[in-house]
Order: sequence, then C-alpha cells, then structure tokens
Amino acid sequence: MRNILVRPLITEKLTDLTEANNQVGFVVKYDANKIEIAKAIEDKFEVEVVSVNTMKYKGKVKTQFTKKGRFVGRTPRFKKAIVTLKEGQTIDLIGEV
Repeated sequence: MRNILVRPLITEKLTDLTEANNQVGFVVKYDANKIEIAKAIEDKFEVEVVSVNTMKYKGKVKTQFTKKGRFVGRTPRFKKAIVTLKEGQTIDLIGEV
C-alpha cells in the first residue's frame, strides 16, 4: 500500500472537534479515496473508523516582485480528511510527532 497519510493536522478548530466529536484531521494524498484513507488509519493507529469526510484545496497563485521582475508561482494543492473514530477510541497525535 502506498503512503496515503502525509501529516496530521493540528489546529485549534480540529482540537475542538477531537474533544467534542472524536474526530481527527489529516492531510492525505490528493488522489486517495475515502476507503483507502480509512484503511490506512485503521492499519497505522489500530482504531476503528466510523466515517471519513474529505475536502480538496486548489493551490493559490502567488506573485512576488523582485529586482529582476515579477515572479509568479503557486502554492501546492492538497486534500484534507476529517476522520470520525468509534466512541471511546483516540489517536495520540502529540505523542506521534
């Protein structure tokens, strides 16, 4: 199985979701589907996944002005997955980092 999980997301909003709804966020490969994401999390963290919600983000165009002229680039695109775990199970992301 290819490496689907890129990194965990640790933000204030996701910390609140973890405490309230037992949900955890990850940045995943852009072409991964919900079934692959659930299987990867179950294999790596040994928990049971109830549901997976995904969001795709397009890269933004950024412009920078330098002495040699204008430079145009893009930020990378990515996919975010919010995973709901079975009641009573948790993932310790702080200990993993």
